[in-house]
Amino acid sequence: MFWVLLLLLAWAVAGTAGTRLCLAAVRAAAVDADDTGAGHDLTLYEAAFLSGGPARVADLTLVSMARQHRLLLAHTGWATVVDPRGRDAIERSVIGAIGPEGQSRIGPVRATAAATDAVRDVADRLVDAGLAVPDGSSTTVAAGVRQVRAAALVVLVLGATALLTPGAEMPRGLVALWFALPLALTLSCLAIARVEVHPYSRWASPAGQRLLGTLARHAGGGDDRMYLTSVAVRGIRAVGEPDLRAAFAHREQYRGQFAEWRR
Repeated sequence: MFWVLLLLLAWAVAGTAGTRLCLAAVRAAAVDADDTGAGHDLTLYEAAFLSGGPARVADLTLVSMARQHRLLLAHTGWATVVDPRGRDAIERSVIGAIGPEGQSRIGPVRATAAATDAVRDVADRLVDAGLAVPDGSSTTVAAGVRQVRAAALVVLVLGATALLTPGAEMPRGLVALWFALPLALTLSCLAIARVEVHPYSRWASPAGQRLLGTLARHAGGGDDRMYLTSVAVRGIRAVGEPDLRAAFAHREQYRGQFAEWRR
């Protein structure tokens, strides 16, 4: 009856993950019902952080400075300082990340700037305003969805182990049916979360997502502010200049340097 122990473990994993997701959804709904963030006008940096985290803030800053001809971003993936005077703390962090020689690869510049205190200050302000997910939070809907997905995979592995274990008295088809029940639970939780609480964000709280939705509807167009708003909300894919977009094509190899920033 070894398979029964595996089945109990599968139910425990599926039930725990599903419960956490449900509780996270209830908390998100409760926060969504209040007026958190009402009257808060997002800055471009704040919009970038809520949309894509610290890396998006660094990308936005690089694009903004390049469009003002204060940085040269070559299609080969190099950043060169033209104007060494940063206009705010985040711009100064980008210039500092490039280094005293005034030239560096965009990938490490992006990674270093994304982890600076200037970007953390943006995050802290948004958390205090109830617009961003607290640092390291594991109780958000996004975290709950990841846990349920992991639980579904665990159930599949446990079910496969039970089917491959010799000596089971019960027919394999019936064993598979029993394991299909906790798998159905996890898949149902994912489907309900998709319908009821999607989109779920790693960075923005429900109130932050509402503000982003309003901002996204006004992004785009030829105005420079609208252009940068589009980059903040949608990322590098919103960049219209081919050479500038090509410059960021070299940044992916450095993504892992700050991927763990808020885990």
